Formats: sequence, C-alpha cells, structure tokens
Amino acid sequence: MPLYAYRCGEDGPAEVTAPMGAAPATISCPTCGGEARRMITVPRLGLADRTRVAAIDRAEASRTEPTVVSAPPPARASRPRPAPRLDPRTAALPRP
Repeated sequence: MPLYAYRCGEDGPAEVTAPMGAAPATISCPTCGGEARRMITVPRLGLADRTRVAAIDRAEASRTEPTVVSAPPPARASRPRPAPRLDPRTAALPRP
C-alpha cells in the first residue's frame, strides 16, 4: 500500500498509508487536528532491492546512451538435455 505525505501548516509533515488512488486531498493532522494538505513527492525507489534498482538504471541509461557492439554475441555451446523421466503410469502407452 502506498505511503502518502501531507503537510500541516502548524505541525509540519505527516505520512498516511492508503489504497492506491484513494488518498484524499486533505486530512486532519494527527497532532493538532488541523487541516493537512497532500504533497506531491518522488517515489521511494531507493528502497527497492539492488537487482531491481540496477535494472531500472540500465533501462534508463539505454534510452539516452545505448551500448554499441561490434559483433553479435558468441553462440552458446548447447549441452544435450537429459531425457525426461517417464511416469510409470504412462509406460505402457504407445510411443511415436
């Protein structure tokens, strides 16, 4: 659930958790009971795990600074896959 920031004229900032898109424009201040208006804040992406942050950074960088390559990547050596284990219940069925 998202965390919404509000600012009271007397007591300063307050944070409220509400369902996405359901936060009201004003709330009563938890300290003084006065009116607190909703503030527009940046998303807290820094709290995400490092893998997700790295993927976001790579995607952002590729938009303006795409990597330049001189050749296609080398082909991987394919290993033979092991045969699938047969279910004993289907062992008697005809095989193609």
